[in-house]
Amino acid sequence: MASTGSRALQLLSLLQTNRYWPGQELAQRLGVSARTLRRDVERLRDLGYPVDATRGVAGGYQLAAGASLPPLVVDDDEAVALAVGLRTAAQSGIAGVDEASVRALAKIVQVMPPRLRRRVDALRTTTLSTALGPAPSTDPGILTTLAQACRDEVRIEFAYVARDGQTSARAVEPHRLVSIERRWYLVAYDLTRFDWRSFRLDRIAEPRPTGTRFRPRVLPAEDAAEYVRESLHSHVEPTVVEAIVEAAHDRVVEVLGRWSTVEETNQGVCSVRITADSAEWALFGLASLDAPFRIIGPEEAVHAAADWGRRFTRSATAMAIEERP
Repeated sequence: MASTGSRALQLLSLLQTNRYWPGQELAQRLGVSARTLRRDVERLRDLGYPVDATRGVAGGYQLAAGASLPPLVVDDDEAVALAVGLRTAAQSGIAGVDEASVRALAKIVQVMPPRLRRRVDALRTTTLSTALGPAPSTDPGILTTLAQACRDEVRIEFAYVARDGQTSARAVEPHRLVSIERRWYLVAYDLTRFDWRSFRLDRIAEPRPTGTRFRPRVLPAEDAAEYVRESLHSHVEPTVVEAIVEAAHDRVVEVLGRWSTVEETNQGVCSVRITADSAEWALFGLASLDAPFRIIGPEEAVHAAADWGRRFTRSATAMAIEERP
């Protein structure tokens, strides 16, 4: 049997990986009796960790948020800084860092008292991000909620906006979160469609855990990342962006000729149709022309261009403020 100290650390780690552990299963994982498990839980409580217990044959344990932050070898300021940093890292697009950040963030938020959560939310809402790139923004709160639902194996409901703009209510059994090409996807079993689906997180709104636990199903793929890649490959439809560009015909063809059709409508003015995997990549091509342009459609491209404009404006404003004497 492991020493009391090492066993307590193992118990704490297990409580942080699952929202709820049946007592018998937890004792088996630790290789101890139910009585020893109760003593180890009491030791964690003495150290300040809020462990809730459910009595009865089907009873168990779970780590809950307490009135104060448990002794995690960080103080309140460090905990807030850590949560904010992890939320930023979760959307960094750096391979390996984003998914690990979500897992760590889910653990921290679980034990963080409300007063510290309010500080984290305040920092998020008053801090401007100047990150550039074609990826749509993902709400950190949604990311955290879904990560905890995946970990706790709890059914979740949310509103989802499809590619054609139609909104539907979904009830799913969440499996994994996957980050591919700076986009986040939720892989889940759709209880409405009775099949596996992948959902883009930037199209999910108001996720609500139902509290109903479920037994994990077998994913029809080697892993969640492979499932998302296969789904994207089978469902990708090219986006056609139409725009009016104030540039010479030869210049537009030189830059966009491989992905577009260009027609000169007036002297120095061209009508352009760009076919790309996403509206953002079409915008990247238009921006490369270094010439005025006006987007005709689709609406997705108009919104994306407006979002780019706001981000560039904020970035330029922030730099101007820093350069003031």
